[in-house]
Amino acid sequence: MSDRVFVSGMGIVSAIGNNRRENLDTLLNGQSGIGQAVYLNSGLVEGYLFGEVGMSTRQLSDRVKSRLNHHNSRTALLGLLAADEAAHSAGLQEAELIDCGLVSGTSVGGMDVSEQHYKTLTDGGEVDYRAAFGAHDCGFSTQYIADSLGVKGFISTISTACSSSANSIALASRLIKSGKLKICIAGGADALSLFTFHGFKSLMILDQERCRPFDETRKGLNLGEGAAFLVLESEESIAARGAKPLAELVGYGNANDAYHQTASSPEGTGATLAMESALKTAKIANQDISYINAHGTGTANNDLSECIAIGNIFGNAPPPYSSTKSYTGHTLGAAGAIEAVFSIFALQQQTVFANQQLITPMNVLHREPATRTERNTDIKYVLSNSFGFGGNCSSLIFKSVQ
Repeated sequence: MSDRVFVSGMGIVSAIGNNRRENLDTLLNGQSGIGQAVYLNSGLVEGYLFGEVGMSTRQLSDRVKSRLNHHNSRTALLGLLAADEAAHSAGLQEAELIDCGLVSGTSVGGMDVSEQHYKTLTDGGEVDYRAAFGAHDCGFSTQYIADSLGVKGFISTISTACSSSANSIALASRLIKSGKLKICIAGGADALSLFTFHGFKSLMILDQERCRPFDETRKGLNLGEGAAFLVLESEESIAARGAKPLAELVGYGNANDAYHQTASSPEGTGATLAMESALKTAKIANQDISYINAHGTGTANNDLSECIAIGNIFGNAPPPYSSTKSYTGHTLGAAGAIEAVFSIFALQQQTVFANQQLITPMNVLHREPATRTERNTDIKYVLSNSFGFGGNCSSLIFKSVQ
């Protein structure tokens, strides 16, 4: 059993970069990856902006040297790219990977492949079901990543909408604390699809301009895609391998406000409970939090609910906070892990990242989000929020090891 859980490696791919270095540099330079879709090829998406990864599915397949299944989904390929970087950055060897665990979160799974065969089926045509739907279920991408890396210790998939990969990280931490695993790769992946686009469009929560989290004039979110994974490790394993920890995962919390299928409670109930639980697990006080990486999607409901929840926890004097979704778009099941990486960047760089696009701050704010990148700050604990459909709310707390 291990009382402490450390991050010894991480990998990421998003609209602002294909690896850790590119993502960090782009964040520090304040550049956004939101733009017109190139690879989500359909006239139906014209007029909308996306956080699209800058590689075609074929290029992704070539990049990871896909060899197990030529019908892999984009979600699986994005996940492998990030998980492989995480494993290499932690210095994990083949023997260590065999006993390692993998917990991955996703919301749409292989929908990007399945939807290509929809019209053929509805028109009465025939399809190769294995090719069309073999990668469809959420567990496929997890198993593909595990098989590619040689992970055999423990494999599980979590699908709780936009909190999926945050919950994956929390579960991995619990597995290590319980003594079931010494090392676990945890995170998630999601790819853009027309199914997702039309679903969010039907809810009328897509902004046709760049999203404006916590702005009074916000109109909705920009969909994004990507993947990120952390290598979580027990204190004993870190010491035995001589690995260098990047951060410590000290807190996690999950709650469900059971308010609505696609909306958060206006009182911020689930978000409040998740943050309270994370603080309790971390055994720290609310005033110890140095920075909040907010969920901040840019939708009317989410931003209001999160603001109220932050007020419930921190009163009239919350710590600096910002949303990074105007850089990457909302990456759904991958969001929690991508923003966990950003939270660790904040600790390593002692930097608060800018909440872009803010013009008119919401009138309920006790403190405006950080509107510019603030370097050389004193950051010891970062709280990262991820709130999903169905009211599934999760919070993680990372601690600096500098």
